[in-house]
Amino acid sequence: MAVQEARQGAEPTAHRGGCTCGDCPHGAREGHRRAVAAFLAKRDGYASGQGLPAAVAHSASASRQWVSDELTQSADAVAERGRAEGEAWLARLWHRTAFAVWGGVTVLLLVQALTAVGAGWSPARTAGLLAAVLLGAVLTGAGYAHRARGGALAPVIGEDNRLSTSRAVAAGWVLFTVYAVLVLVGQLAAASAHGRRDQLIAGLDLARGAGVVTVVAVVCGIAVLVRRVVGLRVLGQRLQKVRAHRPRAADLLTDDSGRGSFADIQYVMISAVALAFAAVRLARRPDQLPDLPWGLAVLVLISAATYLAAKYAEGGRPVILSVVRAREAGDLDAPIRTGDDIEIRGAGFVPAGAQSADRLSRMVVRIGAVHVHVPLVPVTGGFDNPSDTLLTVPVPADVEPGRVEVQVVTAAGVETNRVTVEILD
Repeated sequence: MAVQEARQGAEPTAHRGGCTCGDCPHGAREGHRRAVAAFLAKRDGYASGQGLPAAVAHSASASRQWVSDELTQSADAVAERGRAEGEAWLARLWHRTAFAVWGGVTVLLLVQALTAVGAGWSPARTAGLLAAVLLGAVLTGAGYAHRARGGALAPVIGEDNRLSTSRAVAAGWVLFTVYAVLVLVGQLAAASAHGRRDQLIAGLDLARGAGVVTVVAVVCGIAVLVRRVVGLRVLGQRLQKVRAHRPRAADLLTDDSGRGSFADIQYVMISAVALAFAAVRLARRPDQLPDLPWGLAVLVLISAATYLAAKYAEGGRPVILSVVRAREAGDLDAPIRTGDDIEIRGAGFVPAGAQSADRLSRMVVRIGAVHVHVPLVPVTGGFDNPSDTLLTVPVPADVEPGRVEVQVVTAAGVETNRVTVEILD
């Protein structure tokens, strides 16, 4: 009895926030939710001046540093919970992808059964259903093999843990083309007459499917080229990429900061419309590859070119424009001295997707040979420092007086230009 009571008393603490059991009410999602709620309460409390110890309350710089350190530790705990929640979410995702695949097969069966009323069941319908079953089995097997990385969605998840628009569009066209070929293969295997077999083989002629073949080749090339372009720009510190906690469906239509992206939206929409048209053509003429009109194919190619150009144009290095002494209202202008706060004005200090506290706390300013972490200054609902265009940091006493260089290293590890300032003793 004592052992049972001890076990019952230990269960609530063992399953409080860190457990990832499937049947546990306090799983990774609950742990992340609690950590976020605790962090927000702490941030808003410090923003209103509550919770400061008396030992640092008399000094503005000491209280700011103490608050920044406390928020950084709390933000690190939130980030750890977020990573655990993201991994658990990805591990559960493969079930959903399998259900979605077989749900699509079921919908196809129902559509074929309804359209067969009056017209009768045909070998093309059987070939289409068998092709869907075969493709669904392959996707399910691949999803199980990659069940820890999102199941069937693993190939379209980028290195930054976001859904890749270029890969998703290319995957859609590839799956459709494979399905169309399997439909023809199924009909060819069931055909007994020589004339019918010749007709099906002629349906694979390049002259009939030139539009679809061209679009598939271009979108696959765009997917490979975009990955190469983004990788080179990140290595060359011309693009800042921050890893997301987990992929979201909205990633297909937004940029890294979550704002709608015109290039992504138009690429997905035009490709989806062209795919729908090709699917209708396949349903009406299942004995040949869909003859995608060249007008629609060129529209997809223009959309792909626009998307690629946007990938080349996005991003840019952060830059320092000026460094001045920070002063309160009413203070006189004066030279920068050790112990003063300086304002670093520029652009691009906060990378897209790095607005969380654990990312902001990684920002560093080099003042001469000294590395200074940018303090977090909370306000209700967010942070006043650092921002994308302005950083406020103290000049430490270890900085040698004289002309020193100031440089910012962002949360993505990208360095800005160097600006020389005069610091007095």
